[in-house]
Amino acid sequence: MDEGAFEGTTVLERLAEVGRLDDFMEAVDDDDVGRAVALMRRAGIDDRTIAIVARKMESGDGEH
Repeated sequence: MDEGAFEGTTVLERLAEVGRLDDFMEAVDDDDVGRAVALMRRAGIDDRTIAIVARKMESGDGEH
């Protein structure tokens, strides 16, 4: 996934498919990167995309 084009839609769709979207959104709101990563892994999201999401969460730029 191209980080410049990253919108998160695929991540959210995959989490919704496994019934973990609300848990993920709560982790993001709590800035709980570890929990968010664990939920994404459970949803079968690739490591590169997980790294992008984690980096965005850690940067705290408000765009996640």
